[in-house]
Amino acid sequence: MKIMLLLGSSRKKGNSEQLAQDVLKDVPHTEVFLHDKTINQIIDKRHTASGFTRVDDDYEELLKQFLAHDIIIFATPLYWFGMSGQMKTFFDRWSQYLRDERFDLKAKLAEKKAYLIITGNKPDPKVSALPLIMQFHAIFQYVDMTFVDYLIGTGNKPGEVSTDSEAFQKTRLWNERFRSV
Repeated sequence: MKIMLLLGSSRKKGNSEQLAQDVLKDVPHTEVFLHDKTINQIIDKRHTASGFTRVDDDYEELLKQFLAHDIIIFATPLYWFGMSGQMKTFFDRWSQYLRDERFDLKAKLAEKKAYLIITGNKPDPKVSALPLIMQFHAIFQYVDMTFVDYLIGTGNKPGEVSTDSEAFQKTRLWNERFRSV
């Protein structure tokens, strides 16, 4: 099983990344920091005869890399009670590639297993992150992708999540699971 970590934070070494690194300690994986990629917004042309306009950015290569993996771990901070902008743009571009005849995207997404890591601070992220978890669930359900589990960590400033023993207890469980895959 090939594992990919998609980091959606706008800063490196943040709390989401810290949890993800603990989950994937000693586990072979591919790591992509979305902020390092040029992923442009698109103009929605689903209902036009010409379809989407081709976009010259890093997305198509990233998508090919993404599709080569079996397990995807999405990690994002809770930004204004939603996913990061980088992560949202990643999903928005699926609209374009679901219609691209070179890809059988929906069928390929249905073969993937998804895990989700969210970190936030106030109000209590164990509650305030639930709508975001529901959003991810709806996205995965739409493309028949298996949503296996989620992890919510509490922290704002870099490193604050290290005091969330409950979150790290779950990272150890996931780590055991991924090392045995």
